[in-house]
Amino acid sequence: MSLFRKKSISTLLEEQSGKGVGLKKALGAFDLTMLGIGAVIGTGIFVLTGVAAAKYAGPALVISFILAGLACVFTALCYAEFASSVPVSGSAYTYSYAVFGEFIAWILGWALILEYGLASSAVASGWSGYLKGLLDGFGIHLPLAFSGAFNADKGTFVDLPAMLIIILITLVLTRGVKESSRMNMVMVVIKVAVVLLFIGVGVRYVKPENWTPFMPFGFDGVAAGAATIFFAYIGFDAVSTAAEEVKRPQRDMPIGIIASLLICTALYIIVSLILTGIVPYEQLDVSNPVSFALDYIGQDWIAGFISLGAITGITTVLLVLLFGQTRLFYAMSRDGLLPKALSTVNQKRQTPMVGSWVTAVLGGTFAGFVPLDRLAELTNIGTLFAFFVVSLGVIVLRRTQPDLKRGFRVPFVPLIPILGAFSCAYLMLQLKALTWISFGIWLAIGLVIYFVYGYRHSELRRSRAN
Repeated sequence: MSLFRKKSISTLLEEQSGKGVGLKKALGAFDLTMLGIGAVIGTGIFVLTGVAAAKYAGPALVISFILAGLACVFTALCYAEFASSVPVSGSAYTYSYAVFGEFIAWILGWALILEYGLASSAVASGWSGYLKGLLDGFGIHLPLAFSGAFNADKGTFVDLPAMLIIILITLVLTRGVKESSRMNMVMVVIKVAVVLLFIGVGVRYVKPENWTPFMPFGFDGVAAGAATIFFAYIGFDAVSTAAEEVKRPQRDMPIGIIASLLICTALYIIVSLILTGIVPYEQLDVSNPVSFALDYIGQDWIAGFISLGAITGITTVLLVLLFGQTRLFYAMSRDGLLPKALSTVNQKRQTPMVGSWVTAVLGGTFAGFVPLDRLAELTNIGTLFAFFVVSLGVIVLRRTQPDLKRGFRVPFVPLIPILGAFSCAYLMLQLKALTWISFGIWLAIGLVIYFVYGYRHSELRRSRAN
């Protein structure tokens, strides 16, 4: 039963305020909301909307976004309760350590490493695609061999721009959380303005006949579309990883998580309606659907602004995902389940330097050599699995620790958490068999690492053995 030893919430709270150099508390509710919007508005709108409409949902893409958004709303409420009760780095990994024990926490942490690691790589690939499109417009062409992930048929060997942007963002992150937050805030304002520009211009060109047939692939296609674009919603999970750097976590964490999700869901629904109203869904299977739609209606000059906004938007997504990965490494390393170097905090900057650069190397390698579509599918299953466990965790913690101080409480427990868990499980079942097999292999690798290293070096195991 030592596999399921739990870390008490009081211990978790003591650790984050204990001895040594800790993470700097510099964020408020507005910072967190902008952090969430920074992670959610980006690849989903600027990249995945076209593929999901053309291959899965058609004009019913709007329903796909509503389904994915509902699943996230239920889960976001659960995250908000945990984040206000256990304001510690590590997100769902830390919550599971307190509720289900070390073994389940490791599995979830390992799934989150998959989520953040591959998500940042996928986003870097999308960023590279938009950059190449923008440069092509100015007559600047990157060498083919260095313009895409390895594909012998196309003649591409490494996606150099994707690797370079990860390095540049890591340099920003290592300067400090407040500096990173300011950069994110500026870019969020730019990309939201660009999205509103698209809405303002595009709404005049909507042709309702493009919404017919509304559901060409049936409801199965809508559900598959929801599972595909779920990748767009992982941002609020990244918000919860910042808990240890928030000045008033009990108040600000729920506000940041819920506000960012509601704002982003509304924008996604409006954009998907306008996009499929402008362009017949069959023609949207492109890597830059928003700028493509503006080209389609002859608004070329605005399409250039959109491409620039997309690059800015995707940059903020990448910043928040890399931030989340480093904080996950920090939490797991502090618990002894990963090497201690990953939780070493720079005394001047108060950021985990080693963890940041390890994240950059891993993310850059995947971004440089693995195709975008494979990265996105694996990211989705890791995210959905984490959301599923967090939803169930609220029910368990309400029963085991009913008197725990909670800054926010999920209403209608256990109904809301059950709906969240059911929604995530349903979307997981819509993913391809190959994705499940790959996820199983990833978990198997994680189990080997846990029993070879994590179990023996666990700080909780050592403390109880003494």
